[in-house]
Amino acid sequence: MITTESRDDVTVVRLEHGKVNAFDSELMRGWAAELARLEQADTAAVVLTGTGTVFSAGVDLRRLTEGGSDYVRAFLPLLGDAFFKTFTFPKPLIAAVNGHAIAGGCILACACDYRVMAAGTGRIGTPELSIGVPFPTMAMEILRLIVPGHRLQSVVYRGLTCTPDEALANGFVDELAPPETLVDRAVEMAAHLGSLPPASFALTKRTIRQPSRDRVVQYTRSVDGEVLEAWMSARVQDAVRAYVDRTLRK
Repeated sequence: MITTESRDDVTVVRLEHGKVNAFDSELMRGWAAELARLEQADTAAVVLTGTGTVFSAGVDLRRLTEGGSDYVRAFLPLLGDAFFKTFTFPKPLIAAVNGHAIAGGCILACACDYRVMAAGTGRIGTPELSIGVPFPTMAMEILRLIVPGHRLQSVVYRGLTCTPDEALANGFVDELAPPETLVDRAVEMAAHLGSLPPASFALTKRTIRQPSRDRVVQYTRSVDGEVLEAWMSARVQDAVRAYVDRTLRK
């Protein structure tokens, strides 16, 4: 599900969960636990990547609809917790986006400090609203920090999924690299940030992200309660089911 490799002072974490690294309860628990371990480990920085040509396709929508309200009620807090712990991880965390990063996969990458994406045919973006689901508070705050303000509404409302070049223009990623050198480039950036005094980096990161964190703390209880009800509603479940059917037909 999650494998790790040490490269000097950098730990490379690779998602290996099914064909497309789809988010389910088990992966969200595993990633949150791995972050907790890495925070205490003797590693200066972390690189997060996927497997093959997929970083992550986001939430496992089939399981979401098949599991019903009970599954949604258990899963959504785990998703929010995983995003929050990624966003507030005190060490440098670099995403090596090796291919498709869709919906939650895009959000996870954007929660990292820096994103290097493989040049090529991979797509990255946030089609949540096009699928029919609202964004949890933490997911929206991640996007609010990363996507340029004048582009945020267009990106969200249109459910854009971008080519690597388009992703660079829209702020989803910071640079592109050839697929064969992607992880090496991400490790290089991680090593650079990891060489800085840890307390200085952690404080600077916290200062940059504190307004987003404060809004999450303020609004999670009220807004995410509505988000949960929406995700469990028959209308949203039907919309997700229809999206899954359309996607599988392709």
